[in-house]
Amino acid sequence: MRVSRFPLHTLKEEPAGAEIASHRLMLRAGLIQKLSSGLYLWLPAGLRVLRKVAGVVREEMDAAGACELLMPAVQPAELWRRSGRWDEYGPELLRLQDRHARDFVFGPTHEEVISHFAAGALSSYRQLPVNYYQIQTKFRDEIRPRFGVMRAREFLMKDAYSFHADAASLDDTYQAMFAAYRRIFDRLQLKYRAVLADTGAIGGSASHEFHILADSGEDRIAFSDEGDYAASVEFAPTAPAAERAAPGAAMEKIDTPGAVTIDALAEMLDMPPAKCLKALFVNGADGGITAVFLRGDHELNAVKAAKHPAIASPLQFADAQAVAAAVGCAPGSLGPLGLNMPVLADHAAAAMSDFATGANEEGRHFIHANWGRDLPEPQTGDFRNIEEGDPSPDGRGRIRIRRGIEAGHIFKLGAKYSEAMDVKVLGENGKPVTVMMGCYGIGISRIVAAAIEQNHDDNGIIWPAPMAPFHLSLTPVGYHLKPRVKTETERLYRELLDAGVETLLDDRDARPGVLFADSDLTGLPLRLVVSEKNLDRGQIELKHRRSGETRMMASENCAGAVAALCADLLQSPP
Repeated sequence: MRVSRFPLHTLKEEPAGAEIASHRLMLRAGLIQKLSSGLYLWLPAGLRVLRKVAGVVREEMDAAGACELLMPAVQPAELWRRSGRWDEYGPELLRLQDRHARDFVFGPTHEEVISHFAAGALSSYRQLPVNYYQIQTKFRDEIRPRFGVMRAREFLMKDAYSFHADAASLDDTYQAMFAAYRRIFDRLQLKYRAVLADTGAIGGSASHEFHILADSGEDRIAFSDEGDYAASVEFAPTAPAAERAAPGAAMEKIDTPGAVTIDALAEMLDMPPAKCLKALFVNGADGGITAVFLRGDHELNAVKAAKHPAIASPLQFADAQAVAAAVGCAPGSLGPLGLNMPVLADHAAAAMSDFATGANEEGRHFIHANWGRDLPEPQTGDFRNIEEGDPSPDGRGRIRIRRGIEAGHIFKLGAKYSEAMDVKVLGENGKPVTVMMGCYGIGISRIVAAAIEQNHDDNGIIWPAPMAPFHLSLTPVGYHLKPRVKTETERLYRELLDAGVETLLDDRDARPGVLFADSDLTGLPLRLVVSEKNLDRGQIELKHRRSGETRMMASENCAGAVAALCADLLQSPP
């Protein structure tokens, strides 16, 4: 392809409002263009990348035995009412009406539609298992779209749904999809981790997230430094702490004016936050208030806490005035003594001894407090985020924390949707059986942005070869001024195309600095520079975008050597 027929749409200036590298570079490299908040045009170069990612996904889904179909983006509201998600999904669900005032949604996902289809198409266990997938545009009405296509309102997604006669069959397909996802991310040459995850609002009994590792990632991933364990921080369990130390000094009530935060209290008492007890009050499952206590240096895990039977789900903090009325003290000096409500303590908090805690009197705290001796023993549980250095839940090594970008998620849905949508088949015994379901999603457009977050430098994008819009930038110096350069460039261009090398010939009448800057910005894996000076030596300059390495190649054998190099780049990780 020639740049004269394939406009690059590159930008010299930094785009306003671009907060992360992928958003900035996708705009500058001419991959996307903003239309409205959370809505983007995919320009020719960006669309080539998007299609390459989709192509790898499609090949691996087909190889894993899934069948491709295409479902409508706009779905009847009736299906969402049947599943219960019309009311549950919230404002991210874009609702609309047709001219007859009938309700529809622009689908953020397709469990309802595929279940409706399956209810009519599947009648016998002999038709199972079956796995349907699509690559389709989705829409989620994000309250604050940001980070370009990373968190856009409209996005391209692969979603698959499998149907099974029993849990064993579901597990087989789940494992097949897990392996297929690994092959997808391996083929795209991305550094990633597959982590255990919470099933969230979509429901189900088990799930894994696939995170592309990047410092800008919004999600934190916990993994063992010795074993294979990996999980999202929200999901990873913490082990009960060792036995608490014996009490030391007698408990004492002291004045702590103005110390209404853990940090302020720790500074006033000259002790680490880990020796202070953090008090949190949340809405209880019975409509009242539940107290949750953590070690002062730990953070509440809302996902874990909301699963406790004494806590309302989803978790919400109790109103400050209601807490003050129930305890007789404003937040800032609250503790577990004398509370007339459920009292829960995280494992690490329950293992504390001789700690500082609120006295439930404004501006006063206890020091040298101890469970059992001074305070009633609490109910214990796992209510905190796992932290760097904690023991790995699998017993092998210590936890390390990295940031990642969720690009794929697989679920065992069980019968959540098949029961609601009445998806049944006749079983082996001739009686109706509610099918089991699995759900498997990959964010195609998000992968493009996440790959850039992981692969860029100060000059621009550095594409993994399988995702690059072209394999090579052919950059002549003096194409329009020096006939010899043009002739050699055209010969080399034809030979490269014949050898199967996806080549972008930059035939613009522009200064070499402009051509080289755009080549680096757009991030093609290789660049060939044709110049009169090098032709005098019978050579062409080859530059690797990732390493920056340059070397000279004989012009006569250049196309074949480059084709072999491209084949190697497409197969080998960067």
